[in-house]
Amino acid sequence: MAFEILQPRLQTRPVRAVLFDMDGLILDTEKLYCRFWQEAAQSLGYPMTRQQALGMRALNRAAGQAKLIEYFGEGVDYGTVRNRRITLMDAFVEKEGVEAFPGIYPLLDYLQEKGIATAVASSSPMDRIEAYLTPLGLFHRFDAICTGYNVPRGKPEPDIFLHAAARLGKLPSECLVLEDSPAGLLAAHRAGCLPVMIPDQDRPGAETLPLLFALADRLEDIIPLLDKLAQA
Repeated sequence: MAFEILQPRLQTRPVRAVLFDMDGLILDTEKLYCRFWQEAAQSLGYPMTRQQALGMRALNRAAGQAKLIEYFGEGVDYGTVRNRRITLMDAFVEKEGVEAFPGIYPLLDYLQEKGIATAVASSSPMDRIEAYLTPLGLFHRFDAICTGYNVPRGKPEPDIFLHAAARLGKLPSECLVLEDSPAGLLAAHRAGCLPVMIPDQDRPGAETLPLLFALADRLEDIIPLLDKLAQA
């Protein structure tokens, strides 16, 4: 499967913008978040599994705290675990760097050629977004860079995608959202955008699948998907 449109009736307007998650979508970094959530939690005495670490992706502080309590009970502090994760991951990235998924470059070329607006909509802070994207020649390729720190509530709430659509001057219903995490896809769905999952660390589960407008294997598959939507 290259791509599959699951709910064509969700599209009521032409696609005029594409909103990109960053980690696990533009950058091959989600595996690092998974690794260092585990290492951070385990170093603090919490036996986090890989599956539990996957559940921490893209969550805002309140949702992350709730998830850790679900895993380990009252008394676990999200801020402490997260800060340890950041320290461990930053040290790794400073030494090893990060990689982009190759398909991002031809996709951005295509979107520019078609006059389709683009934005990054990431839970990461702006300094990290810039530090990760600039060496790869990607920071200035987008029409807007939006961070969860720009909005009152992070993913899975819809705020960041509503903010990104407004920055581009588009309606949410005109925006295709590319995401890999359940929290990000729920946020896109709540915003009234068109959620497209490109799986990275796992496939969509029973709770995520009904949220999806489409499912694609790789970034490269978004080009034929958009071509098909333009012909509909």
